[in-house]
Amino acid sequence: MLVPAIFKSSSCNKEQTIKLHGVKSMDLIIRPERADDYRVVEELTREAFWNLHVPGCDEHFVLHNLRKCPAFIPELDLVAEKDGTIVGHIVYSSSMIVDNEANAKHEVITFGPVSVLPSLQKQGIGSALIKHSLDKAKQMGYSAVCIYGDPRYYSRFGFRCTEKFDIKTASGKFAVALLALELQAQALQNVRGRFYEDPAFDVNQDEFDIFEKTFVPKEKKVTDTQLEFRLLAGLTY
Repeated sequence: MLVPAIFKSSSCNKEQTIKLHGVKSMDLIIRPERADDYRVVEELTREAFWNLHVPGCDEHFVLHNLRKCPAFIPELDLVAEKDGTIVGHIVYSSSMIVDNEANAKHEVITFGPVSVLPSLQKQGIGSALIKHSLDKAKQMGYSAVCIYGDPRYYSRFGFRCTEKFDIKTASGKFAVALLALELQAQALQNVRGRFYEDPAFDVNQDEFDIFEKTFVPKEKKVTDTQLEFRLLAGLTY
């Protein structure tokens, strides 16, 4: 169970950091990502997602591109530190719900990828990052968050399938994995349409291949989690 955050200022860069106690007897510092963290966080993201959804992964490349696009929200680009080592990360970007019938666009935000060092997963680090960043996004005035994820996990944070709000995928279907959370009361009450992430989530294979060559090679494998991911991703109607 998390206790209230303790705020303190970093003397070296004047950034505000947050120390959370109680993550299964682990002390964490949650702070903004810095430019000199970028490569470490990309390597962390690659480790966290490797062979999880597909053989290999490209989430570290998506992150690399997100930081360079206008949709990137630097205030919600956060890392978790344990004993001076980065062990987790979350990033947010602007996204859109487009209602073509009403000729209306509604701005929301999305998070992801969310990464935790494999050896420290299932210890509350990801939850701490999500809870803290959602609170911060609410304080910043953002209205709602839409994500793709497993409802069995994200329902604990209040996310619900977007069918409740009449929000569909970009292809015009409802999806079990498309989830939404209102940060402000009734923020999605009069919102309907199709959800669009930033184009940074679309991976150019040639560009990715060049980027991937800068990392240490890893073995690609087929895993049970990949089958589960395909099943979940295929639940559309």
